[in-house]
Amino acid sequence: MSAFSLHPQLAKDTVWVSDLALCQVLLMNDANYPWLILVPQVADLREIYELNPTQRQTLWEESDRISKILVQLFQPTKLNIAALGNMVPQLHLHHIARFTTDAAWPAPVWGKVSAQPYEATVLESRLSQLREALA
Repeated sequence: MSAFSLHPQLAKDTVWVSDLALCQVLLMNDANYPWLILVPQVADLREIYELNPTQRQTLWEESDRISKILVQLFQPTKLNIAALGNMVPQLHLHHIARFTTDAAWPAPVWGKVSAQPYEATVLESRLSQLREALA
């Protein structure tokens, strides 16, 4: 069995925030939306059903925790949670805070507008805010 490693596309598109019991918490480097991604740190994982029952429960608990943090910090109109994988087969859960004023509303975020990478000072502030909320 191979060791866990983050898919290269996720590594390219995100910034590490924290490690939880099961998942890495990543910030999508797109300032258009507050957008976190949970990646279970299990090698060769593609689907939720491939997790054992304890891991599945932990994933949902960590998703719940991330969801509550995004809602508390940003008060979105809607919180979108998705496990796609058409482009990146490694299991990962998107948690995207959506607003009626965002660039893609009400459509899905994918393919609507180009990602706007965070400016360095804004990124550091966002990471501090998220890490504090996770502490």
